[in-house]
Amino acid sequence: MDGKKEIILLTGCSGRIGTRCITRFSDQYQIVGLDLFDPGVKNPNFEWIKTDMSSDSSVEKALQTVKQKYGNKIASVIHLAAYYDFNGEPTDKYDTITVQGTRRMLEGMRSFECGQFLFSSTMLIHATCEPNEKINEAWPLLGNWDYPKSKIETEAVMHRYRGNIPIAILRIAGVYDDRCHSIPISNQIARIYEKQFASIVFPGDLTHGASFLHMDDLIDCIWLTVEQRHRLPPEFVIEVGEPVTLSYDTLQREISRLIRGKEFTTIRIPKWFAKIGAWVQNHVPFLPKTFIKPWMIDLADANYTLDITRARTVLGWNPKKSIQATLPIMIADLKKDPLSWYKEQKIPAPKNLK
Repeated sequence: MDGKKEIILLTGCSGRIGTRCITRFSDQYQIVGLDLFDPGVKNPNFEWIKTDMSSDSSVEKALQTVKQKYGNKIASVIHLAAYYDFNGEPTDKYDTITVQGTRRMLEGMRSFECGQFLFSSTMLIHATCEPNEKINEAWPLLGNWDYPKSKIETEAVMHRYRGNIPIAILRIAGVYDDRCHSIPISNQIARIYEKQFASIVFPGDLTHGASFLHMDDLIDCIWLTVEQRHRLPPEFVIEVGEPVTLSYDTLQREISRLIRGKEFTTIRIPKWFAKIGAWVQNHVPFLPKTFIKPWMIDLADANYTLDITRARTVLGWNPKKSIQATLPIMIADLKKDPLSWYKEQKIPAPKNLK
């Protein structure tokens, strides 16, 4: 270990955000990754320690190893480890991994000299807003499905168990990159590319939408939060996303124009009709399964537009990229090699591509 480098603990290091953090931080810091899976990163300033966030003994053993090898002074814990899925089925993993995993880490870090504990939360913990409104850090909380509920509970755990450790909570918008890697956007692109019936209908308010965030801008924000940790308040919370939210209809029109050369007109349909269609597609044999699940349809009217004033004024952070400017890059990637694009997004390819 280079004794001049400060130590960063990075949980969830095998994920897309985690591996990008390794790349960004490893020149200046020694990174110790805690994850159940090996990220496969070859870097002299990175070490992976196998850790199961759902296990008291595994987390305790991992932190003991950290202390033995690197000492008890940690510059920052970048805590990305969490559970999520879009199945909508009940599971205790949200509690055991996201909520209790964070508690385990905070309790374990009390025996360290820890400069910061940074937690990746989500904008979805908030109640939605109207298109003419903006969500800031004081906006009401409303977890209306398991993923945001777990993040709300975890934020409460952060306040309860932090002790003297300064905490930073980033409420992050939907992350994408130049290759897409966004589950809702990639599925929306696929529906239009395949000319599915679902691509021209929508069960929610077409003028509503959600904020997104390019991976590069997210990594910049994490970097600034870590670098400025000494001057931040003991409990620091910010909204992190692009300040302009594109409506579902605008996204539809832009994607269809880029793929088909013309804009689609999207038809609003009743929620009950959409639920029947989603159930049929997901349960009737021989029909292609759809990403859209019945429980998602109740959330179709949601709108998330973020006020990022605090991130701008305190950190000096402002997103440099936008979903509208990146869509042409995504679609060009799809057109260049459709089969590879589908594999990259982990979406079943249509038969004509196989």
